[in-house]
Amino acid sequence: MTETTKGPTAARRLEDRALLVRYHRTGDRRIRDEVVERFMPLAHKLARRYCRGNEPLDDLTQVAAMGLVKAVERFDPARNIAFSSYAVPTITGELKRYFRDYSWAVRPPRDLQELTLRVDHIATDLTRKLDRAPTTSELSEAAGITEEELLEALQAGSARGALSLQAPTGGDEDSATIEDWLGQDDGGLRAAESQADLGVLLRSLSARDRDIIRMRFDEDMTQVEIGEVIGVSQMQISRLIRQALQRLREASADQEQLATAGVA
Repeated sequence: MTETTKGPTAARRLEDRALLVRYHRTGDRRIRDEVVERFMPLAHKLARRYCRGNEPLDDLTQVAAMGLVKAVERFDPARNIAFSSYAVPTITGELKRYFRDYSWAVRPPRDLQELTLRVDHIATDLTRKLDRAPTTSELSEAAGITEEELLEALQAGSARGALSLQAPTGGDEDSATIEDWLGQDDGGLRAAESQADLGVLLRSLSARDRDIIRMRFDEDMTQVEIGEVIGVSQMQISRLIRQALQRLREASADQEQLATAGVA
C-alpha cells in the first residue's frame, strides 16, 4: 500500500497546517476558502455516511460543508492535533444537529431522536457486515439497549418523514389515495345530538303543546289542519305555537347557563 492511499502525505499535512496558521493570523477569507476546498472530500465522505432515506445528498453535503467551515474557524493551530481529527467530530455534530432539528416531520424527545439516529447507523453497518438485515436481538445487542428501547427508536424513526394525503396507496397513480381512506365528519351524529337535546327541551312543554309542535314541524301540517285536530281556531294555534317556541328558547338558555356553571 502506497503512502497516498493511507492518507495525506507529511508535506500535505505541513501545507494544511501552514494555511491554518496563516488564516488565524490574518483572517483572510481566501485562505479559509482554500483550506475548506482542500478538506471538502472529507466533508463529502461524512455526508455520504449519513445519506439515507429521503434526505438528498446535496443537502447533506451543504450541511457538512458548513460544519467544515466552522471547524476551520474554530481550530487552534497551536494545539498539537491534526486538523482532520478536529474537523470530523465538528462536521458530524453539524450533520446530527441537522437531522435532529430539521429532518423530522414530527419531533419526538431529543434523546429519542439521537437514539434513533444511532440505531440507524448501527443497522446500516450490521447489514453491510452480515450481508442481510440484522434481527431485533442483534441490533439491540450492538446498540447496547433493550429490545423495547430499540422498538421505540424504530417507531420514532417513522416520524422523520410525512406522506401527502394525495399519495396513492397502490402501485399506480390511479389507485386510491390516503385521503380516500380517511374518515369524514358524520352529519348524522350532529343530528342525533340535536334530536336528543330537543327531546329534553320538549319535556318543558305540556302534552298538548308537544303535539302541536310535532304536527307543525315534524308532520308539516298547516295551522288550520292542526286547529281542526285540536278543536281550536287557526289564530289560537298560531298563538300556542309562539308561546311554545318561546318556552323552548327559555329552557334552552337555562340549560346553557347550567352547563356553563358546571351543573349540567
